Amino acid sequence: MADVVVTHSYHLPYDPKQLRKMQPYIPLATLYAATALRECGISVAVFDAMLEEPSSGFADVLAAERPRMVVIYEDDFNFLSKMCLTRMRGVAWMIAGAARAAGAITVVHGSDSTDNPGLFLQNGFDYVCCGESEQTLVQLCRAVLEGRQIPEIDGLVRLDSEGDLVRSPQWLAKNPAWTELSFPARDLINLDPYRQAWIKTHGYFSVNMVSSRGCPYHCNWCAKPISGNKFQLRPPAAVAEEMRLLRDIAGAQHIWFGDDIFALDHDWVRQFAEEVTGRNAALPFKIQSRANLMTQETAGHLKSAGCSEVWMGVESGSQKILDAMDKGLILSSVVSARRHLRDAGIRACYFLQLGYPGETWSELKETIDFVRDTRPDDIGVSFSYPLPGTVFYERVHEQLGRKRNWIDSDDLCIMFQGAYKTDFYRAVRDALHAEVDSWSRPAKDYDVNAELRKLWRIVDELEPVSRHPGAFDLAEVAAPFGSSTIVPIDQLASARGA
Repeated sequence: MADVVVTHSYHLPYDPKQLRKMQPYIPLATLYAATALRECGISVAVFDAMLEEPSSGFADVLAAERPRMVVIYEDDFNFLSKMCLTRMRGVAWMIAGAARAAGAITVVHGSDSTDNPGLFLQNGFDYVCCGESEQTLVQLCRAVLEGRQIPEIDGLVRLDSEGDLVRSPQWLAKNPAWTELSFPARDLINLDPYRQAWIKTHGYFSVNMVSSRGCPYHCNWCAKPISGNKFQLRPPAAVAEEMRLLRDIAGAQHIWFGDDIFALDHDWVRQFAEEVTGRNAALPFKIQSRANLMTQETAGHLKSAGCSEVWMGVESGSQKILDAMDKGLILSSVVSARRHLRDAGIRACYFLQLGYPGETWSELKETIDFVRDTRPDDIGVSFSYPLPGTVFYERVHEQLGRKRNWIDSDDLCIMFQGAYKTDFYRAVRDALHAEVDSWSRPAKDYDVNAELRKLWRIVDELEPVSRHPGAFDLAEVAAPFGSSTIVPIDQLASARGA
């Protein structure tokens, strides 16, 4: 039996979009927390809610382990946890209720609980750990398990006897020793369901890992409740060795690096490529990075290490919108990055964001044109989502209604006064995806004009009810063509001088 059960709240079947994609990855931050506890002599078990039904699965673990403490430690390395989805919040509260009913002390760590500690403390949790919390968790668990009074610990939030919120003086913990931790405790979970899901759906087994934590850039819509702007980088030799072990022991055939930003340090990338080559450890892998980091030299080093795909936060094809986001990016650097990655034989993919304040149809057209001109290998489209702690949130919070979080990752709703309503942005997203998808599909299997005609007809029908006051009138643009005419996106956007 374990003194501490560590778990998380993300359950894939509760997120329809991700279930359709079927790309499950293990909860790395959860397993790093388990590693930290275990290395300090605390007996720990892990309940992985990713693919197992949360209520019955957790009940079984609770009965088998009879833990004195239950810790929900969300995966800080997975953007899905950072999105603070309300469906998963419900899972967390269910786990807390079951744990407390069994007499266990309950602890929670994650972006949502950091933003709303009082809400979680009122719904079944005894403590909230904020910030980089591995050491905070170790200190708390030691005190509880040894029956000692809880000392003053960085990053700890609780309720006092009067029900008032009590924060430690240093309310966001920092843990520079994270880079020295052993590898995440993958042995505490079952990798077989992940392997089976990947191979059945995609024909290969992809495993996640990280080389760094945090991001030093200041995009004003990006929430960073855990690490702030702090950036920590693991030694290149350790990362290369973990990559080799995942291939040789776990049978990984592909790696996803879940870093917020990979390749920030160009010299580190060179050393990493050398370490991977020296160990004969190369595997195909994908990363998330920035266009301004994709120099010709760095692209070459990434390729030699096995990199096959780079996702860059392009966000918009309008320099006006990028500047409003404090993105610190110029579009010419995206053009250069696209060229360098293509020359290196690496897929270049764009994250795009629709609906940021100030974006009208003119700026949307710039994004559409930029995508068509640079022809990325793939795109991911999201909508501007105001999360607490961001400049963007402060700009629009007075416009927010009762709904403050998306239910799941396919919610994609505009919760503030955007230029258009949600249905319009979804139609634009679908049309842009169809355009990009058509570039890699055989013509006989895909009639792009028919698809675009259908999608833009939907836009035309939605437009009268999708505009917010003062928004551009898309119906005036589309009217001259008629709903049955084949209209490429660029022509539709340029009609009547739009």
